[in-house]
Amino acid sequence: MITAEKQKYVVEESLKLLDKAGIVLTPAEVNEMEVADMGLGEIESTGLQLIVYVNTKRCCAKEIVLLPYQTCPEHRHPEIDGIPGKEETFRCRYGKVFLYVSGTPVANPQANPPAHRKQHYTVWHEIVLNPGEQYTLSPDTLHWFQGGAEGAVVSEFSTSSRDEFDIFTDPGIKRLG
Repeated sequence: MITAEKQKYVVEESLKLLDKAGIVLTPAEVNEMEVADMGLGEIESTGLQLIVYVNTKRCCAKEIVLLPYQTCPEHRHPEIDGIPGKEETFRCRYGKVFLYVSGTPVANPQANPPAHRKQHYTVWHEIVLNPGEQYTLSPDTLHWFQGGAEGAVVSEFSTSSRDEFDIFTDPGIKRLG
């Protein structure tokens, strides 16, 4: 859990990054920004900020904001009641994003997850996204990502998002609740 003061700071910093990306939000969207600290209280190193534009039974569109070196921890979107997990496309709008998935591990990864949680990061095939570049993840793909030195803004386009069912490699993470 993070303090109200820390939450206010993170929102303000996220709004600066969104402005740099040229993303215009309504006052309601700003007020509804989710600051997801994953239940760890380490928001500047582990977590992300989200603005959800739409989330229906068929599709979802969000902005993801990552502060400099902020990491969204390793997780996957599983099948639920016979419905495939979320398929998602990440499109970088500002900064740089280091995305990791299963595959041949990179020899010298550019991202570095928090040292005291590094044992919970198991996939090291690196995809680097710069502004205008995108990558699509199939359902149930184990992945994690980190913003670069300037932070990052990423548009996510996906099938329906059911974040409460995400499965994290780190058992200490509580995405919602």
